Amino acid sequence: MAANLGAHEVMELHEVLSDTVTSINTVQLYSEHCKDPQLKGIVNKQLDFMTNEYNNMISAASQAGFQEAIPYRANANFSPTYGLRNPSPTTPNPSAKQVDDRDVASALMGIHKTGASKRMMASLECANPELRRMLIQGAINCADQAYDVWQYMNSRGYYQVPTMQQNTTNTIMNMYQPMGQGVGYTS
Repeated sequence: MAANLGAHEVMELHEVLSDTVTSINTVQLYSEHCKDPQLKGIVNKQLDFMTNEYNNMISAASQAGFQEAIPYRANANFSPTYGLRNPSPTTPNPSAKQVDDRDVASALMGIHKTGASKRMMASLECANPELRRMLIQGAINCADQAYDVWQYMNSRGYYQVPTMQQNTTNTIMNMYQPMGQGVGYTS
C-alpha cells in the first residue's frame, strides 16, 4: 500500500493514528472515574467505536485498499437547553482522585474535537481518494461522538449555551442578505 500513498499522506495518517492511540488510552484512564451510568454507557460505546475505527484504519493502511469507514450513530432525539442557568465556578482538581463525571465528559469532548480537526486537516492533504473519504468520515464520526457527549453535558448543566437578546440575534443574522443575480458578476 505504501507505493499508493505520498509522503505527506503517510505522515498525516501517522499523526491521526498516533492521536487515536493517545485518545483511546486517555478515555480508558478517564472511564475509571465515571459514576453516572448514562455517562459510563456513552464512554463504553465510544471507546468500542474508537477501537474499531482505529483497527479499520490500521487494516486499510496496511493492505491493498481502503474500506469505507463505519458511521457513528449519534443520538438524534435531543432538545438542547439554551441559556445560562447559574453556571458553577470551575477550577482544576487538586488531585486526580477528585476527577468527576463533568471532568470525564469534558475530556471526552476535547478528545473528539481534536480528533475531528486532525482528521479533517489530514483529509485535505490526501491525493488518495479512498484515504481522503475514510478520514472525512472519521472527522464526521468524531463530530457526532462529540455531539453525544455535548448532549449529556447540556442535560446536566455542564455545557450551557449562552444566548443573546433576540433583537441582537436578529440584527446580526439580518445583516446577511441573499446575493442577487448579476451582483459582482460580469460576463
